[in-house]
Amino acid sequence: MEAKKAAAELAIMDVHDGMIVGLGTGSTAYWAIQGLGLRVQNGLNIQAVATSVASENLAKELGIPLIPFADITEIDITIDGADEVDADWHLTKGGGGALLREKIVAFSSKKLIVVVDESKVVERLGTFPLPVEIVQFGYELTIRNLQALGCEPQVRMADNQPYVTDNGNYIIDCYFGSIPNPAELHQAMNSIPGVVENGLFVGMASQVIVGYRDGSVKRLVGE
Repeated sequence: MEAKKAAAELAIMDVHDGMIVGLGTGSTAYWAIQGLGLRVQNGLNIQAVATSVASENLAKELGIPLIPFADITEIDITIDGADEVDADWHLTKGGGGALLREKIVAFSSKKLIVVVDESKVVERLGTFPLPVEIVQFGYELTIRNLQALGCEPQVRMADNQPYVTDNGNYIIDCYFGSIPNPAELHQAMNSIPGVVENGLFVGMASQVIVGYRDGSVKRLVGE
């Protein structure tokens, strides 16, 4: 927890007055939202959009002003976590079930800052199962088509029922073991009818901030 909190606290220092900020989802993003809430209470003037109902509710509790997506054309900065980050800063996201909304927000952001603890940094993606959001109609066929790409797909469950996203879709966790070409797999998955979006974020991260168990934080900046 301390590693995630330290990484989030460094990330929010890039947020300044007048910005539109994307609020991520998950345990690390939680600390970023908490920190932004404190800064807003101390006079920071920002507006925000959220990637999940949970993050939206937390922002409201903390007094962070939210703005409708219809009122913006782009987002200045988004701070979000990841389930895995590889050596090229490709990400696996969606462990919290918000991958579609997270990708929509990240794609529309000038800068995406990814905050993780050291356990999420890997040489190659794939150990963490890749989440894929699919529509409920014909989901059995969609799962078979995902399986044909070389994974072991499992329907994510919650309370003995298929987990349903904020968008009314299912999440399929795809166990690959190793993903040598994230860009190729991303394209192959999204070409399957029934797939709404997958949790591969390829070439989208502007910065990666890593928190360590000893309390240190490292900011990696791309060229």
